[in-house]
Amino acid sequence: MNDGPVERTSPIRPYVITGGRAESEGEPLAWESLVMATDAPFPAAMQPEHQAILHHCQGLLSVAEVAAHLGQPPAVVQVLLSDLHQWGLIVTRPPIAPAERADVTMLRKVLRGLEARL
Repeated sequence: MNDGPVERTSPIRPYVITGGRAESEGEPLAWESLVMATDAPFPAAMQPEHQAILHHCQGLLSVAEVAAHLGQPPAVVQVLLSDLHQWGLIVTRPPIAPAERADVTMLRKVLRGLEARL
C-alpha cells in the first residue's frame, strides 16, 4: 500500500499541446531565461496551458521553473512561451552571463589588509 500522493501524467500528449510543433519560432529560450507576464489583457479563448503560464508568471520565473509548474517538458514550454512572446503577453530576459573569475591575488591582498586592521 502506497501512502504518498500518486503522480499522474496528463492524458494530453505534448504534441497536441503545441499543435504538432516541436520547435519554437525563432531562437528557443534558454532554460535559464527569465519570463514575466505583461499587463496586457489576454483573450479568454487561449489554451489552458497558455493561461497557466500567464498565471504563474506574475513575477520573474525561469523557463525551467515554468516547465516544473506545468508538469511539461521544457521543450513544450519553450514553444508555448514563444507563442505568448509573439502575442506580446510575456517579456523575456536572457540568462545573465557568468561573472568573470576575480583575481585571487587581489582578493588575498584585500584579506591580508583587513586582517592587519583587526
